[in-house]
Amino acid sequence: MQEQYRTVARAGVHETEINRSRFICALAPAATEQEAQDFVARIRREHPTASHNCFAYVVGADASVQKASDDGEPGGTAGVPMLQMLMRREMRYVVAVVTRYYGGVKLGAGGLIRAYGGVVGEALDALGTITRRRFRLATITVDHQRAGKLENDLRATGRAVREVRYAEAVIIELGLPDADVEGFRDWLADATAGEALLELGGEAYGDA
Repeated sequence: MQEQYRTVARAGVHETEINRSRFICALAPAATEQEAQDFVARIRREHPTASHNCFAYVVGADASVQKASDDGEPGGTAGVPMLQMLMRREMRYVVAVVTRYYGGVKLGAGGLIRAYGGVVGEALDALGTITRRRFRLATITVDHQRAGKLENDLRATGRAVREVRYAEAVIIELGLPDADVEGFRDWLADATAGEALLELGGEAYGDA
């Protein structure tokens, strides 16, 4: 698995005008290829009279799924430069749709490539990006007497506490970078006099 990846911070829209053509870039996070395709379909429904609705998306922390469409623009002048911009910015789990309303002035192949790639780059700058890092899911089981102090200590040391559940014992779920697991095991034993149980689960990604 990749140690980390970047994605768009939030869904949103950025618009620019180039030689009287309107270029509207809609960006959104997409956890799956189906989510990306659904987003493309929604933007096309919102702009049924547009000249073109070109798209590009990258899914997978290792960019295993990459798709792009020129939607009637000359081959390689729209979807590909959009995809190249996403890849150049190391974006993952993201979908971009650029809607063009033709303004009557032809841009030529070079102009189209700069316009489609450029508006995606501008949209990324406008909406912002976030980094997600790989971590190991961990579950701590501890008695009620120690739970409050332990939770405070975890948060004070910057640990990513995900959930706390109170039952017969207290269950604290958190995320740990793989490199920290052994050191954390020792820290936890010291912090709870060896009374807490640590179980490691699978891997996931979380905000850095």
